[in-house]
Amino acid sequence: MTSVSGETWFSDPALMRVLALLNGDGGEARVAGGAVRNSLMGLPVADVDIATTLRPQAVVERAKAAGIKAVPTGIEHGTVTLVIDGVPFEVTTLRRDVATDGRHAEVAFGTDWQADAERRDLTINALYATQDGAVIDLVNGLPDIESRTVRFIGDAATRIAEDHLRILRFFRFFALYGSGRPDAEGLKACARAKESLARLSAERVWSETKKLLGAPDPGRALLWMRQAGVLTEILPETEKWGIDAIPGLIEAEKAFGWTPDALLRLAAMVPADRERLKRLAERLRLSKAEAAMLDYWASAPEIAPKLAETAFDRLLYRNGPQGLVMRLRLALAAARARGPGDPAALVCAGLCQRLLARAGKWRKPSFPLTGADVLAAGIPAGPKVGAALSAIEDAWVAGNFHESRAKLLARLEVLATEG
Repeated sequence: MTSVSGETWFSDPALMRVLALLNGDGGEARVAGGAVRNSLMGLPVADVDIATTLRPQAVVERAKAAGIKAVPTGIEHGTVTLVIDGVPFEVTTLRRDVATDGRHAEVAFGTDWQADAERRDLTINALYATQDGAVIDLVNGLPDIESRTVRFIGDAATRIAEDHLRILRFFRFFALYGSGRPDAEGLKACARAKESLARLSAERVWSETKKLLGAPDPGRALLWMRQAGVLTEILPETEKWGIDAIPGLIEAEKAFGWTPDALLRLAAMVPADRERLKRLAERLRLSKAEAAMLDYWASAPEIAPKLAETAFDRLLYRNGPQGLVMRLRLALAAARARGPGDPAALVCAGLCQRLLARAGKWRKPSFPLTGADVLAAGIPAGPKVGAALSAIEDAWVAGNFHESRAKLLARLEVLATEG
């Protein structure tokens, strides 16, 4: 019998305490979903979720009697979070779907483990582990764990009709856990239902897309999303731009130890057009910080092939490092992908690496003058103050920030006399 009893996460005293609390006296509890899946696949286990036959109020009452903090995080859907020594465990009552509309589900609580398993999305996500570690498979998920097959439970079209977001989850889980080609029935169902994604909230679509783009290697999943028409449905900006840069970017991330960045990967797939990216950010409800990062990238100047480091410092001063670093990383990844047989690519790669190192150490110089200095020089308040300050700053930047405050004040005196 397959078991997770020997796994370190499973022997956690806090988890054992929760399972002991919920088992017995008419109740039954099992670890459910991701923790079991990851453990069987030899992957790290983070959050541990628990399914139980007990109703939410009964879970709360047992927790309070045992001195365990209970937080009703989603009690209307059957979820209570138990917190032991700062570690949260989501406990959810077994459910079956009464009605679904592709976005929301009306559920009824129950005690049927088979019904609870069958209402889930993918076979690899519907495994349970009992208190002694025995793995319970009610949907034939274990063979899919072995073969790394991402498959919908039962009829794929029906699962998608219950929640349209499952289209994107299918590809995200394929990126994380799949091998070879995606399940053919699942792929067909996703392609046929792709237009239903438009009925979902932008927040849900972007959240799932961002998770997919943040996978260690989303390249194959993105390829099949494009083949199925799903990528164009959620990111029409990629239609004529494509995903060809993604493999090279993934390789560069591995080579240089870059943390996978969903926004950088998105930038590799869309044109650097500020207006189009603004509309993308509005459509998908990106956060202000995310929208700003895309705008920094789109507005940053391209790096000239023989750009001097001092000239790069001036670009950093005028544009900030964020967008330029994104430009450089994408250019470096593209140059590496062109291969060692391309001399120009080797030169470009070397330049990008040097400038990235410089950007990492760069600190913006402080311009020594202020508006008060301009007024003190005799230039009257009004538009001329800003114009004078900008002219002096331009000269200071052009001189690579070396001129002292005294020299800049002398320039200002001359400017005031001429004005």
